[in-house]
Amino acid sequence: MKHYLENKGIKVVDAEIIQYGDKEFAIKKLDAEGDTMPILVDFSHGKPMFVIHTDHHDTQVGVEKGTATNFKPSRSNVQTISQTVSPKDIFSTEDITLITMVDSADYLKHDISPEEVMNYLIKVDKDKTLQRNKMLMGLVVNKLLLAFKNKPGFLEEIVLNANPSLLSILNNIRGQMLEKGYDNVENLEKNKENYVQTMKTSPNVKVDDKIIVQYGGGSMFKPGSYDRYTPFRNNPDADFLVIAWPLGLVQASVNPFKKERLLKGINLGEIKDEVLGKWESQLKDREIPLSTIKWISESGKDFGPESVGFTFKDFKALYGDKFKGETGKEFLDELEVIMSKPFTSLTEEEKTILDSVSVNAWDFIKSNSGGHRTITNLSGLNYMGRSKRPPQGKNKYSGNNDEAAYVKFTKMIQQEFVRVLKEKIKEG
Repeated sequence: MKHYLENKGIKVVDAEIIQYGDKEFAIKKLDAEGDTMPILVDFSHGKPMFVIHTDHHDTQVGVEKGTATNFKPSRSNVQTISQTVSPKDIFSTEDITLITMVDSADYLKHDISPEEVMNYLIKVDKDKTLQRNKMLMGLVVNKLLLAFKNKPGFLEEIVLNANPSLLSILNNIRGQMLEKGYDNVENLEKNKENYVQTMKTSPNVKVDDKIIVQYGGGSMFKPGSYDRYTPFRNNPDADFLVIAWPLGLVQASVNPFKKERLLKGINLGEIKDEVLGKWESQLKDREIPLSTIKWISESGKDFGPESVGFTFKDFKALYGDKFKGETGKEFLDELEVIMSKPFTSLTEEEKTILDSVSVNAWDFIKSNSGGHRTITNLSGLNYMGRSKRPPQGKNKYSGNNDEAAYVKFTKMIQQEFVRVLKEKIKEG
């Protein structure tokens, strides 16, 4: 995207990294002077503050009413930008093939193994074709990106200074590893292998009728340890993974490496809707106050005075007219002013006003969840059973508290997903 804009004579002045969860609203406010055009790239949630937004999902959560949209099926965002939007290719065809394969987990088509996806070391194999060796090099680039993506300024440096090619990105990463003293590839490889072995005997991982049922990701502190495909590497005969995360998220995915898998007629996106439907009446009866939504959205450790925060525009884009509360113009104008401030700076009176506006849990979770046939997620479960205000003292909230109401609900969702998935497999 940066290369495309610069070819059009548009100066790119800054790059900021956005992530899902509470980090989504911790992104820094614009500090550029003069006319600016904020652009959001490769993110499945729409955000009203951006002028242009491009992603490869077939639907978009949080698109502001009246926004012009154009949905085009694509396996990756780079494919659309480089080969459709741009008048000439930006990345090479070989690079686009690799990036698209990783973005869509299309490993089976290219006969890629979990070990190859998880490898940090570049080993040229003279018995393999040049194209195959380039593909394996690209997989290493992806692993290094994942290993260091949370390092301050790491991804921003690549966006602003690397050229649009996997080799240029690799050279940029290598330069940063040396300059900033990051772990070398040998340590990354060691941490990864230790993680793989640890997860083999983890009590939080079990296999039930070729479905991997996992809670949490285990110990992920050492650089390069965690990899999303570890469950399939350790359990190659499994067909599906259903993982519950203590942050209130349930994810289900198909084993992308298995040639003979039980996918016939099974749509994980449809199962997600069926599972959630079991609690439809209860969820519609439960209201989540706007004060809770703003508090949790802005509770991440990266949130600070320069963060954009969860604004009224975000609220309207996500939930439209589904909220309960006063709808008069004067009240909504006041609400917009209040929502422009960080939750921590709100007065008791302002928090009380936010208490009076709510969204039922059914609409909330539906708006925050998504996916398709081979991968899907139920998100926003961490907003369930929470108070309007941050608890203090001995009852202070801890994200690691397995007794929290939303954690219990997350595990219930996971169990129901596995149950329905097993039924679909038997029917198929």
